[in-house]
Amino acid sequence: MPNERQFRNRLFGLRHGHSRANEAGVILSHLEDGKSDEFTLTPKGEDQVRSSIAAAKAAGLLNEQAIIVSSPFSRCRRTAEIACELLGIPVASIIFDDRLRERWFGNWERTGNDNYQRVWDNDKLDPNHKLEAVESAQEVQDRTAAVVLDYDQKYEDRDVVFVSHGDALQIQQTWFHGVSPSVHRSLKHLETAELRRLN
Repeated sequence: MPNERQFRNRLFGLRHGHSRANEAGVILSHLEDGKSDEFTLTPKGEDQVRSSIAAAKAAGLLNEQAIIVSSPFSRCRRTAEIACELLGIPVASIIFDDRLRERWFGNWERTGNDNYQRVWDNDKLDPNHKLEAVESAQEVQDRTAAVVLDYDQKYEDRDVVFVSHGDALQIQQTWFHGVSPSVHRSLKHLETAELRRLN
């Protein structure tokens, strides 16, 4: 059944731009490693974010009143900083919340991107699986839903942008659609630097 909750704010998901981990083709999901500037955005990623936010501003979707809540990973931090710069929001006002961090991929950490599919195939069979010590899809849904509820309660009639990662945002969408996190790959994928209205 779809999520029929009434939200107080206009909510958006923003996936980080193309990162150095993307460029290297490796899974990088460890919280502390992810904070390192070694894995921030590539020049291509910075351009993607500028283009995405400029388009949203021109369309009247976002302005200087937006609330920016971000994963602490450097690729998201830089994405949030660029968004603030273009929208005229003080960078110091970015809210960092660990619940928007990348999904933990356990024993697949620092292996090739082709291993994502192994995890997703098991997600389809069981949203609670933790094979190879991965964070389950259900756990990701729970924490990304909780962060939405907390900030939606804190503000009213504002634009709230959650800057996060591919899997985290993909699974978060299942909560908005009111479906099992096991089907997250069947929902429309968020491209790097894509801004999407969530409610």
